[in-house]
Amino acid sequence: MAGTQRNIAVLGGSYGGISAAHNILKHTLPHLPEKETYQVVLISPASQVMCRPGCPRALISDDLLDQSRFFVDIATQFEQYPKGSFRFIQGTATELDHQSRTVTYSSAARGGGEDSKPERISFYALVIATGASTPSPLFSFGPDEKALRASWARFRRALPAARSIVVAGGGPTGVEVAGELGEYLNGRAGYFRSKLASPKVAITVVTSGPRILPGVLRDSLAEKAEGLLARVGVTVIKNTRVASVAPEGAGTDSEKTKLDGDVLATKTTVTLENGETLEADIYIPAVGMKYNTGFVAQSLLAADGRIDTNASTLRVDKAGPRVYAVGDVSSAARPAVHSILGQIPVLSANLKRDLLIEAGVQDGKTAGEDRVFKEDTSETQLVPIGQSKGVGAFSGWAVPSFFVWLIKGRDYWLWTTGNLWSGKQWIKEG
Repeated sequence: MAGTQRNIAVLGGSYGGISAAHNILKHTLPHLPEKETYQVVLISPASQVMCRPGCPRALISDDLLDQSRFFVDIATQFEQYPKGSFRFIQGTATELDHQSRTVTYSSAARGGGEDSKPERISFYALVIATGASTPSPLFSFGPDEKALRASWARFRRALPAARSIVVAGGGPTGVEVAGELGEYLNGRAGYFRSKLASPKVAITVVTSGPRILPGVLRDSLAEKAEGLLARVGVTVIKNTRVASVAPEGAGTDSEKTKLDGDVLATKTTVTLENGETLEADIYIPAVGMKYNTGFVAQSLLAADGRIDTNASTLRVDKAGPRVYAVGDVSSAARPAVHSILGQIPVLSANLKRDLLIEAGVQDGKTAGEDRVFKEDTSETQLVPIGQSKGVGAFSGWAVPSFFVWLIKGRDYWLWTTGNLWSGKQWIKEG
């Protein structure tokens, strides 16, 4: 196969995909024979990568987080590697044929719409890191950075006139966006007050459970979080779900809403399962996510819609040799950034092992054992509530509000992303 192009395709240009590409370029390709015949091909719908955890604050105003670090050009981060070893394609994967080992994608360079001619690339190895999308276009690319910025602009135009906001979802995203909006619009109650007396904007969080942050943090921390929300004018309604909204599709960018008009940030009647009705100037659905696997055969998916992944090796065993999945889209671990960072060295090591065996340089014995991924299932979650407070736990230990602010709340992890996007995070093989 001398001289034959061997594509290592990486689908997804966020935490998982960019980290995988850097690690493979640094620690896998240099060990391969005829390494000049291998090329890492990163395919992403967006030309930029963003600090996605920061969306609850960034969506309010460009002034709240450094935009030059929040959005970063992907291709530029890979100019450091030898010519020919890396290729970036701005496009969206539309079909994975794991039997013929090809990926079909719509290229943004050709418009990326329904009328654009699909393109196809063959792969020698494949890493699926396409992540997940949120119901609200305020928290994820839909499909790219231009669409996200457009959604933020529409939201910001409606925000000054809003006097009531309903947030559906009591998980970290719902709590964080309610806290950010509460402090930005209402300020914070005095030190000796447990709640804000007369908030300018009534903000309500609706959660189906008996408390917020279910399955994320312990009861005492959830109770503390609810107290911090009250201090920025946020009320929590528990034990009920949103049954319906009018207009239908409010708070989203679904195909129906595009036909009916812009309802991303519009007056909404929110009907709850308990029969209660809330009137909102802005409705924000911050519950649930859709895994970006629409291009993958059903036979490769787990029951929850994620890629059915070997939790130890990160291989997608049903897809044939040298196919892997990492990040939110993988069933190997619960969706979390720290899980992704733990998966990348395992992926790179096992890919290197597989490639060396396939090249005949090593066999199953001399290559050693697979590297094994072990998910960190300890209570680890930091939830900022406004710009100076928060609740959280790290490795099972509750941490004070100041720690939450220091590590995450001051800029929503923006201080960590420079090394991730540039690949400096992966200088050592790990």
